[in-house]
Amino acid sequence: MALSLYVDTDRWRAHQQAVIQQFPGIVPVCKGNGYGFGHERLAEEATKFGADILAVGTTYEAARTKDLFSGDLLVLTPFRKDEEPVPLPDRAVRSVSSVEGVGLMRGARVVIEVMSSMKRHGVTEQDLPRLHAAIDEVRLEGFAIHLPLDRTDGSDAVEEVIAWMDRLRAARLPLHTMFVSHLKPEEFALLQQQFPQTRFRARIGTRLWLGDHRATEYRGAILDVTRVAKGDRFGYRQAKAPGDGWLVVVAGGTSHGVGLESPKALHGMTDRAKGVARAGLATVNRNLSPFVWAGKQRWFAEPPHMQVSILFVPSDAPEPHVGEELTAILRHTTTTVDRTVDR
Repeated sequence: MALSLYVDTDRWRAHQQAVIQQFPGIVPVCKGNGYGFGHERLAEEATKFGADILAVGTTYEAARTKDLFSGDLLVLTPFRKDEEPVPLPDRAVRSVSSVEGVGLMRGARVVIEVMSSMKRHGVTEQDLPRLHAAIDEVRLEGFAIHLPLDRTDGSDAVEEVIAWMDRLRAARLPLHTMFVSHLKPEEFALLQQQFPQTRFRARIGTRLWLGDHRATEYRGAILDVTRVAKGDRFGYRQAKAPGDGWLVVVAGGTSHGVGLESPKALHGMTDRAKGVARAGLATVNRNLSPFVWAGKQRWFAEPPHMQVSILFVPSDAPEPHVGEELTAILRHTTTTVDRTVDR
């Protein structure tokens, strides 16, 4: 009895191939929890479709992944001079976001990140004159630019990349490879057409692994069902049942990521109103679970436990039975499953 991730494998791989065709030379990203699939599975998939490089989040992830993938490993987190040393093979490529960092990476393979409108990290235009001497001491694999997902100011992603290409070219820095993130297929193709001497490589995770929502589905198995009447006390805190129905114990708790939710950017009055409504319900211990039964998301009867959740299903719904499964609406990047089932 488990929290399971069901994968329509043929459909999932067909989507991968569609993305690969749109972004020649793709750099698949495998970081965090492996987008819900795990590092081992994504490294296997990247090997299957012939990727020569795999991007990971940190040096620790690179160390864990080096025995799963035989190609190059691009570490996305930039090098810091006071970081803990982690032994990595020569096929590891480090991201660097400062001139000083490049200078400390003597002999290493590096990708230099430039400062984009994300304003997260990267070398600035003022840093470029000082890069010449620094790059002579490293094996430069290329430059990289990490772009924002949304452009509420109406700016253009292609124009931002072109501006950086012009700056790098004016500084007489090598432009053989540019790693990019968060471009649309037509934007990627336009850049490659405009700069034929530069190889553009798209670092892609979410679009590649999670772009077809219908290819995957989470389900939690029902472990126990107990009939309750309105007012019956139950659970750790001995709360009262809100009505007649069933307490349903389902696989999937906090250790799986159930009940965890990353902050959302709210746009418009409707989203904000829904957020206020959810917050108000939470103050009276009414929290909607991610589990669906008979077409409706069901309420948590109490906060999720470590490995299971307890739901309240009212008597006007069909009776749940042990061994049945509930579909779960979960975020891939915060969920760890007991098993993955290919079908």
